[in-house]
Amino acid sequence: MAIFPTLALAKLACLYAGAIWGIFWIPLRAINEAGIDGLWSAAIWFTVPAVTLLPIAVYRWRSIKSGGLQLQITTFLAAIALIFYTLAFLYTDVIRAMLLYYLTPIWSTLLAAVILGENISIQRIIAICFAVLGMLIIFGLGLNFPIPRNLGDWLGICSGIIWAIAIVRIRKYQNNSAIDMTFGFFFWSALVGVTVCYALASDEAPSLAHMQPTLMWLVPFMALVVIPGAFASLWGPKFLSPGLASLLMMTEIVFGSITAALFANSPSCERALDEFEFTLMNFVASDKKERERHKLARQKIKLIAEIALRPRFSSENQFNLIN
Repeated sequence: MAIFPTLALAKLACLYAGAIWGIFWIPLRAINEAGIDGLWSAAIWFTVPAVTLLPIAVYRWRSIKSGGLQLQITTFLAAIALIFYTLAFLYTDVIRAMLLYYLTPIWSTLLAAVILGENISIQRIIAICFAVLGMLIIFGLGLNFPIPRNLGDWLGICSGIIWAIAIVRIRKYQNNSAIDMTFGFFFWSALVGVTVCYALASDEAPSLAHMQPTLMWLVPFMALVVIPGAFASLWGPKFLSPGLASLLMMTEIVFGSITAALFANSPSCERALDEFEFTLMNFVASDKKERERHKLARQKIKLIAEIALRPRFSSENQFNLIN
C-alpha cells in the first residue's frame, strides 16, 4: 500500500519539474537582456540558488559527506547537463534547444537497459516514438526533425545525453538524499559556470551594483520556483524508470512553447500555442461564442505581455488596444 503513493508522487514530481524547467529560460534571457554577458548571465543563474541553499548545506554537511564520491559524480553530471542546456538557450532558438534536448527519453531508456538491466518494452518504444512525433507536429515541423547546425543545437543534444546518464545514476544510487543532490546540483553548476566565465568570457565579471536590480527579483524567483523544481527533478527519478521519468518531464515542452509564444515572439511557438489553445477550447468550450471568448482572452494576454516587455505604444493606445 505504501508503494503506490510514493510512485504516484514521483510521477507528479517529474511532471511538475518539467513544467518548472519549461519557464526557467525567462529569467535567463531577462538577465542577458539586462546587459550582462551571456556566459556571466548563466553563471549568475547558477550561483544564486547555490548561495541560497548554503545554510541548508552547512546543516546537512554530514549527510552530504556520507554520500561520498558517487553523490558528487551524479550531481556534477546533472550540473554539466544544466550548464549545456542553459547555454543552448543563449545560442539557438528556444524551441530548437528544447526539441534536441528532449531526445533524452531515448538515451535514458538505452542507458537503463545497459547499466540497470531494465527491459525495453514495446510500450516504451511506442511511447517514445509518439512523444517525438508529437513534438514535431506541435511545432509544425512535420517529419522534419531539426538537424543540429550551430553551437546552441549541439549543446542541446549533449545536455540531453549527459542528463540521461545522471538520471540513470539517480535511479541506481537512490539512497542519496534529494536535498543533498539539489545543493550539489547547483554548487557544481555555479563552480563550473564561474570557472568557464573567467576562462572564456570577453567581459569582466559584472559588479554587484550592476547586478542588484536583477538580484532583487531573481533571488525570490529561485527560492520559490527554481529550487523546488530542481528538487522535484532529482527526487522523482529515484523511484521511476529513467525512460519513464524522462517522458514525464516532457511537460516542459508545453510550458516552454506557451511561454515562448507569449514572451519571445517565436513563430514556431506561436503555432504551438494555437494548437494547444484549439485543443483546450474544444474540450472546455460548448459553443462558438465561448470559443471566441477564449480566443479574445488569449489575444489580450499576449498583447499585455508584449506591452510589458517591449513598450512601444503610448498609454492611450495601450488602453484602446486592450479594451
